[in-house]
Amino acid sequence: MSNLFDVYPVYDIEPVKALGSYLWDQNGTKYTDLYGGHAVISVGHCHPYYVEMLTRQMNAISFYSNSVRIGLQEELAEKLGVLSGYPDYKLFLCNSGAEANENALKLASFHTGRTKVVAFKKGFHGRTAGAVAATDNPSIVAPVNYNQHVSFLPYNDVEASEIGIDAEVCAVIVEGIQGVGGIHVATDEFLQTLRRKGDETGAVLILDSVQCGYGRTGKFFSHQFSGIHPDLMTMAKGMGNGFPIGGVMISPKFKASYGLLGTTFGGNHLACAAGVAVLDIMKDENLIENATKMGEYLMEGIRRIGGYKELRGRGLMIGIEYDFPIKDLRNKLLFDHKLFTGVAGANTLRLLPSLALGRKEADAFLEALETEITQLD
Repeated sequence: MSNLFDVYPVYDIEPVKALGSYLWDQNGTKYTDLYGGHAVISVGHCHPYYVEMLTRQMNAISFYSNSVRIGLQEELAEKLGVLSGYPDYKLFLCNSGAEANENALKLASFHTGRTKVVAFKKGFHGRTAGAVAATDNPSIVAPVNYNQHVSFLPYNDVEASEIGIDAEVCAVIVEGIQGVGGIHVATDEFLQTLRRKGDETGAVLILDSVQCGYGRTGKFFSHQFSGIHPDLMTMAKGMGNGFPIGGVMISPKFKASYGLLGTTFGGNHLACAAGVAVLDIMKDENLIENATKMGEYLMEGIRRIGGYKELRGRGLMIGIEYDFPIKDLRNKLLFDHKLFTGVAGANTLRLLPSLALGRKEADAFLEALETEITQLD
């Protein structure tokens, strides 16, 4: 009998070893990882430099609170600012994407003195109180998660945003590419409208980059394709390559004060060592450029295979929507071809591999997909 609270549907596979884009289970079976544990594995499993950084840090000091100086925080903030193209933004460190969004919403409310939040249909921002209130999924919003202050507008609907964002709005929170919602890419006009409306009304623009950030799309943040500068950017997932870490990048317009935000574990030594290692690897191995190249390669191969209803995404954030439920297809890819993929809803296959993905792994997926789609004809 399990003592775990049964909230996850679990495959009877137990990975016990990982390297690069591969996993091995308890029986020694090898799998190709095209999902990265929900976009978390950004630089590949067990990268030698990443392992070395964490091991060295563990042998030195693994934790102390934010009541002392932690030099690794400053190193992480500086390197993140440079690589992301936002050197003048400040960094607040926390532990997860939900926590990052909580702190961003809280900071926006402190800054504006307002409570109203605009979010978008099919959006997902986390499972904690403020983040889940701005998430468009009633099944995970408990009665205690007050959300009467949140308005959900249609994603990519410029006209609705023109009307719905007014001088009473505290914050607009939006994903540059919706992940859980099905890999829907924000249009340039949509994001530019949100930026303009924020400027006109004083509403704080929060770009939830937890899944679509950290180089996954071919730019550091997906909104950079649209030429806008948000007020706050939230991140997590690929930030630590598996070690829990999250953060908020904060525009110079916000004034810090003691006690405004806080965390016990956020920005600890191990988390920052992981975060610095990820940025060093991304820079040294040109992984953002690789995400562009391999994303184009995968998209081209998927188009050639065909059989889908719609293909969406950027870089290595790809959604393939079919006109049939994909549960069986995903299971065949996993059990027959030993390929991990993800889903978004009932009909969309979701690919979120490591940014270090190579042609060999991409070809394994394309060959398997072609085999299964051909058998459906």
